[in-house]
Amino acid sequence: MGNLKRKWYVLKTISGQENKVKSYIEHEIKNNGFQEHIGKVLVPIEKVIHMRKGKKIHREKVHYPGYVMIEAFLELKAVHAIKNVPGVINFLSDKKGGDAVPMRKEEVDKMLGLGGNENMDKLSQHYVNINLPFLVGETIKVIDGPFNGFNGTIEKINQEKRKLELSVLIFGRKTPLELNFTQIEKIL
Repeated sequence: MGNLKRKWYVLKTISGQENKVKSYIEHEIKNNGFQEHIGKVLVPIEKVIHMRKGKKIHREKVHYPGYVMIEAFLELKAVHAIKNVPGVINFLSDKKGGDAVPMRKEEVDKMLGLGGNENMDKLSQHYVNINLPFLVGETIKVIDGPFNGFNGTIEKINQEKRKLELSVLIFGRKTPLELNFTQIEKIL
């Protein structure tokens, strides 16, 4: 089984159909004897946490929409079989209609992390840890920017942009500000 040298390639797919394409290719491998030509088929995902009505909602999101990574030895029959999978547009190449270009070793290592999708999981864990450290109505201190050292009250939180709106007392008047999560800290 192991005498063919497989490389990693990127397939352009119809956005939103990455997992369907993956299952179709796996089906093609099983039913048409491409086990020697095609190895792993990956759709890199990341775990995202949103707040909805005060509750954390865990969701998986495709990290590269419209792309599927495939480990394969590309010979004519395998290329033809992969290109005919529903939802596949083409292999990523350096010019239109050109030959598929294999991924560089650094790109593959980054994608696979330390032998799996741990790299993506590390990213998502970091995201979880700094997800929602603040609440509306909470008093905080500005630690970066022109209003460094001022205290303010959180008025609104925009989770997707990772920003929040707060009002700061300047010369006895409430002044609205929009800052990143990293520009403020809790007052203990």
